[in-house]
Amino acid sequence: MADQKCTGDHSQHMCMLAAAKQMEMIRFLTNEPQFICLDCGRVANTEDNLCKPAHVDAIGIDER
Repeated sequence: MADQKCTGDHSQHMCMLAAAKQMEMIRFLTNEPQFICLDCGRVANTEDNLCKPAHVDAIGIDER
């Protein structure tokens, strides 16, 4: 997935939402994160909101 290009609606990706200071939307989209962006490290509930998503289980994140 690391060589994947950003697809979909980039305006709804975490990086763009953060730049637009859409904190309430970010809070809603990250309340149960399952994916992490391999580009910027942001997390989201679904891969639709990240440029280069990877499931957290695929990269060995330890859930504590």
